[in-house]
Amino acid sequence: MPAVLLLSLLAAGAAPPAAAVRVGAAAVELVADDGMVIGGGILPYKVQGQDGPLRAVATVIEKPGGGKVAVVACDVLMLNRDLLDPAVEEIATALNIPPAHVLVNCTHTHHAPTTVTIHGYARDEVFCRRVQKAIVAAAKAANERLADATFHFRLGEESSVGQNSRLLLKDETIYWIGPRDDAVRPTGPFDPELPVLTFRGPDGKPRATLFNHSTHTIGTRKPGRSPSFYGLAAQELEAERGGVFLFLEGASGSTHNLGLSADEMVTRVKAAVGDALDKATPRSVDRVAAVKREFRFKVRTFDEAKEDAAVVAYCRARAGKGADDIIKVFRDQRKVLAPKQGQVQTTWLQAMLIGDVAIVGVPAEFFTVLGQEVKRRSPFRYTYVAGLANDYVGYLPDRKAHALGGYQTWTGLHGFAEPGTGERVVDEAVKLLEELAQGKTP
Repeated sequence: MPAVLLLSLLAAGAAPPAAAVRVGAAAVELVADDGMVIGGGILPYKVQGQDGPLRAVATVIEKPGGGKVAVVACDVLMLNRDLLDPAVEEIATALNIPPAHVLVNCTHTHHAPTTVTIHGYARDEVFCRRVQKAIVAAAKAANERLADATFHFRLGEESSVGQNSRLLLKDETIYWIGPRDDAVRPTGPFDPELPVLTFRGPDGKPRATLFNHSTHTIGTRKPGRSPSFYGLAAQELEAERGGVFLFLEGASGSTHNLGLSADEMVTRVKAAVGDALDKATPRSVDRVAAVKREFRFKVRTFDEAKEDAAVVAYCRARAGKGADDIIKVFRDQRKVLAPKQGQVQTTWLQAMLIGDVAIVGVPAEFFTVLGQEVKRRSPFRYTYVAGLANDYVGYLPDRKAHALGGYQTWTGLHGFAEPGTGERVVDEAVKLLEELAQGKTP
């Protein structure tokens, strides 16, 4: 476009033309069967049939001369580094990009075979290897489909699918399961932001769309394995709008749906994403970049008697007939963690930039208040958190939440980092974002 024409358009208040990028997207189904234990509960259980396909969905974004990244989302609870690091390396080699330019997020559906050893069951190794291969296959297929596209963006909102679920109860405990008719108030925020990034072909139709929201991915339309309401919404939007839809789970460690049916949640998510798609405006993409760095943290030290007392008191009061089984699961987990107290472990933190939209990859069930703090402190106006990215280190609450207690802060394989780790993650994530802002990327 001639410079004079461009300046006249800007002077008239028109949006600048979207910069051309190359985009490819693909989805690969995760094959499972009825004999596999489902992840997401405290005790092992199995289901029959399937509510909707489980998938690994990949989007590859390339700015010719300005960088290339791959984003993959998997319809599983979470994944650890021993599975993800080799997959990322293989993708990086195949796409000729640095490993830091690959982000793998788990949608955290509670309705897929288990991919982590947690609570009362071990991960299913057969399914894990299938997921690992599907991650790579999806990224490679997306890369093979690279084609010219323009970038469009809209910050949408969905404020009714989810709420802060750590409710203060009258007995001064924090709600997890069981009756909550004595709830006093929520103890933290809910984040309604729903960013939509869409890439359109020359025909104006979506080729790849990414969206992000921050509620636990729990709820099926019918019994069986399922990507849950976000994944179901994504697949229906594909059929209705075209292209491939990829959902990035946000900072949802403290946020659940407590009342809506899965069908209603699908309807509301589709409406919110659809509204944002209709209102999305072109945005320039000067560069595509990413930085990823190892993050060190310590396994917490804990008082066994106090930990046990907290679990026992809550479960006896609110878990009903299942109390004894739940109590035993947490006792067994603490036995595993006891010899590891104080040990230093490493995980990944990542920041990715697509034009002026930043995505932060955090390897945890990150509390919403911490995700919002990353957004507030980011040098980029449009910054969003992808939780359960590139690894899994359990829940990461803020210090206030640790002081209040509750399931997410109990010591177990679902939560073992020392208090303060969540705030440290925020600090380090902001540093990565500042490096991107200053152009200090490999």
